Amino acid sequence: MVDTAAPGMQRIDKAEAATTRRAILACSIGQIFEIYDFVIYGYFALAIGQAFFPSSDPVTSLLKSFATYGVGFLMRPIGAIVIGYYGDRFGRRKALVVTVGMMALATGLTGLAPSYAAIGLWGPVILVVCRLMQGFSTGGEWGGAAAFLVEYAPAGRRGLVGSWQQAATAIGAIAAALSAAVLNSVMDSASFYAWGWRLPFLLGFVLGPIGYYLRTRVAETPAFERTAAAKALTRLPLVDALALHRTAFLAAFGLSIIGCVLNYTFIVFMPTYAAQTLKIDPGLALYSATFANVVYLVLTPVVGGLSDVFGRKVMLFACAGLSFVLSYPLFLLLASIPTIWGLVLVQGIAAAILTLYTGVISTILSEMFPTNVRYSALSTSYGFAVTIFGGFAPVIATFLVKITGDPISPAYYVMAAGLVSGISVLFVQERARVAALA
Repeated sequence: MVDTAAPGMQRIDKAEAATTRRAILACSIGQIFEIYDFVIYGYFALAIGQAFFPSSDPVTSLLKSFATYGVGFLMRPIGAIVIGYYGDRFGRRKALVVTVGMMALATGLTGLAPSYAAIGLWGPVILVVCRLMQGFSTGGEWGGAAAFLVEYAPAGRRGLVGSWQQAATAIGAIAAALSAAVLNSVMDSASFYAWGWRLPFLLGFVLGPIGYYLRTRVAETPAFERTAAAKALTRLPLVDALALHRTAFLAAFGLSIIGCVLNYTFIVFMPTYAAQTLKIDPGLALYSATFANVVYLVLTPVVGGLSDVFGRKVMLFACAGLSFVLSYPLFLLLASIPTIWGLVLVQGIAAAILTLYTGVISTILSEMFPTNVRYSALSTSYGFAVTIFGGFAPVIATFLVKITGDPISPAYYVMAAGLVSGISVLFVQERARVAALA
């Protein structure tokens, strides 16, 4: 068969494909560094608690550490609103350059912050300020990365391309969990708790500029450029989103809940839970979290690709339903087999369920809103969900175990999240087969 396409057109198509690949790569690598920097705190909560919140009761120290971890989430909606506004008004690329630079700075300062023993209350104060900066940055990063990738995606492949945001998140989480596991394994306890926990934070600071550099070298998304050229940008994107797309905004908030709770309960919180409550070796527990994140990484693009064929809603229904049905049995299984192999099994199953969410969430939220309000709307709806229900999941889970004395009690929190998100999916319109984003 003779190729009748003009040579110039072929060159343009190849150039556009190369530009798309560079944009996806730059966004994904930046997301890896961003998430690594944000989640390492959760894996080093015990060490941070001892350094900044010393107490005769280790559970109290841990609760204070997790509370500071949760404080970072309080800034996520604010970051989503402020940076979302900037991204909807001036471009996704510029906003994402700001977020990765801010995150690197806050992470480096966390690794250098003097402990309570060195400067008293000023140590925790510095830690909280750094955590607030991290939360602000992540609040703007998540929605920007989602919009950026989906707006660059070819027609019919938005699910697959959008899933790379969450796949990159998994790589960042793997790096965080693996760094914690390795340090726990190779360092003696005294050195680890004295200074070893700081090393991953300093590494995040050193690597952050790579993400910054890559993001400054990519073009703005075609969808945003078309909207800007048509003079269709809005002065107050979040106000317009709430006024014109209120049902979609509330649905986006509701369906975001289950993934946040699943992730921060089963993946981030569970290694500490296993060490504190079930007396599983902390280093081994962190290797289990690493395995769970590998499951997350491998299956997320698979689910994203399948959603391009079967739709996004069916995946989210399955995630919410399985979370509701299996959370209690999973906690019961771990309590019955309080070993590293029980933990690996439970976290692996939970991670597989989670990918039914991670494979589609970036894409489905982006498809729910038009380009001129997309960044603000999906960032803010997701930001409030992850703050309220995800960020404080470790605190809530630890508190439930403490007041009830029941090691299975965190399961009820996950079940409630599954119920709410399952209902929310009913209010979402399926757009997987819509050719182009508005």
